[in-house]
Amino acid sequence: MSDVEQFRWQSDLALIADAAKQAGAVALGFFNQSPEVWWKNEDRSPVSAADFAANEKLETILRRARPDYGWLSEETDDDAGRLQHETLFIVDPIDGTRAFLAGKDLWCVSVGIVHHGRPVAGVLFAPALDELYEATEGGQALKNGEPISVSSRSEGDISQLAVSEELFKVLPTAVRERSERVKHIPSLAYRIAMVADGRLDATFVGRSAHDWDIAAADLILERAGGGLVDLSGHPATYNRAKVSHEALCASPVPRLPEYLDLFTQLRDG
Repeated sequence: MSDVEQFRWQSDLALIADAAKQAGAVALGFFNQSPEVWWKNEDRSPVSAADFAANEKLETILRRARPDYGWLSEETDDDAGRLQHETLFIVDPIDGTRAFLAGKDLWCVSVGIVHHGRPVAGVLFAPALDELYEATEGGQALKNGEPISVSSRSEGDISQLAVSEELFKVLPTAVRERSERVKHIPSLAYRIAMVADGRLDATFVGRSAHDWDIAAADLILERAGGGLVDLSGHPATYNRAKVSHEALCASPVPRLPEYLDLFTQLRDG
């Protein structure tokens, strides 16, 4: 990566970090205030007035600052024109809307910048926890300004796994005996961030995660020493016509082969 690109992504990181904080403040104003809720037809997932307000704040700031970038958001109608942009914003104004509406703290604003299909700057801001994760291509992953890294636990240690109860039950006995299942984490982006900061050793992501769920978290995990890959070991690519993904695995890079083998066996079994 050239010095020019590095400067560009650092400048973009400052922009999206500020935008995420402002959008987080907007969302926080609706938190525990019973905002109006609608239900999406395609998957019956909730979207609230807070999601739309935070999205409007992000779109206003970011598109004004970088009018030449494309745009993809969970709460904005998709525009196929984004495919013509080599660089674009990918955002989820509230990742973990169900948790938000239930008054739980585990939700975040996710803002990523993707260039030629891969994230180059990413921010996750969890306003109720006052936590800011950030990373750029070639830089360190940070949490509230401090470097983070993935877990250094080895295969023989007790691992912290974020998987469904049903999946945990069918893990081989030897794996279950050296693992602890972490209870459901409602924000997928935040769950991947927990792998990045070492609280989790691995998580399995079922089919149909979307670009906006994972783009920013993917980069943060990568720069912390981890990987988010499909079950063939390939990293996710973004800004395709199809915005959903097949099953994914997130873990520290040294343990990816172990978890990929395990999850692939369970899928094929």
